[in-house]
Amino acid sequence: MEFAVVAPVFFLLVFGMIEYGRMVMVQQVITNASREGARVAVLDGSTAADVSTAAEGLLSGASISGANISVTPNPPSSAVYGAPVTVAVSVSFNQVSWLPTPMFLGGHTLSATTVMRRETLP
Repeated sequence: MEFAVVAPVFFLLVFGMIEYGRMVMVQQVITNASREGARVAVLDGSTAADVSTAAEGLLSGASISGANISVTPNPPSSAVYGAPVTVAVSVSFNQVSWLPTPMFLGGHTLSATTVMRRETLP
């Protein structure tokens, strides 16, 4: 009798911890991917494809697919000395959830943006 009363609350807490734990992990991975992409973007002769490849390398290591990666300016090598280069990575939580249907975070988009400045002369 007691288990019938406690079980729904228990499972709700367990699934909530799984979902929020995955969200924190994915947020950290996409933050690192945007940083790595920005490191590549500020190099001489870099292209948006180079930036995407660097970011996707980190994302694929964590089994994250379907992320949107944007670079401003495009191509990043067109930025002048000292100008900012921005790399943004975003992914829908529905694509990365470990649960078949996210209970709390469904429909949310996780995103990370990194801005670095060009330090090499063109």
